[in-house]
Amino acid sequence: MPRSDAENERLRERQRANILDAAMRVFARSGPSASMAEIAEAARVSQGLAYRYFASKEEIYYALVARAVQGGLSEAEIAPMTSGAPWQRLAALLSRIVEARREHPEFFQLLYHVLGDNAAPVELRAQMSERGQFFVGAVRRLIVEGQAVGEIAQGDPDQLVLALMAYLDGLTRLSLYAPERLNAHFPDVEIVLRIFKPGSAAPDAKNEKAGE
Repeated sequence: MPRSDAENERLRERQRANILDAAMRVFARSGPSASMAEIAEAARVSQGLAYRYFASKEEIYYALVARAVQGGLSEAEIAPMTSGAPWQRLAALLSRIVEARREHPEFFQLLYHVLGDNAAPVELRAQMSERGQFFVGAVRRLIVEGQAVGEIAQGDPDQLVLALMAYLDGLTRLSLYAPERLNAHFPDVEIVLRIFKPGSAAPDAKNEKAGE
């Protein structure tokens, strides 16, 4: 009995998702130099079939970015990041972004490759950069708000943001070059949150106390 149009559409969507999932893994491992042949092999389909769904690997880039952006967060996940005290919102946001790096390292590996590749499509790099800038801006605003009410450690907010970005960048680098070690000892979000907790003595104050 022939398949219905609805069944054919479901089959096409599953195959498209299969190719995208494979492409994510391949791009994360090999970067933008990965070929359509590598993607087809990872997806266990022929190149001809891969080209029936995507005209080029650049088109797959766009599809992957669109899928990530459209994925979004549920209302239950967004609520803790948009309401409550600054410290609570910062903790919720960082918990989410650190956990995402644990659950989906391949997406951040892809981001890492694309942003560092001058040959990558300009529009794609712009989308990725805009996503990063939005995150940085949100974190900085929460830091400033928290500092104003004493919930977050004092100091240059831009330095605090940069320390956080270096930490997250390090997780992505480790997921590329030492995945087994990272999986075995993935740091809890509480470790990075210590940077933002108030009450730590400044370096000068510590030195003065030690010299007494």
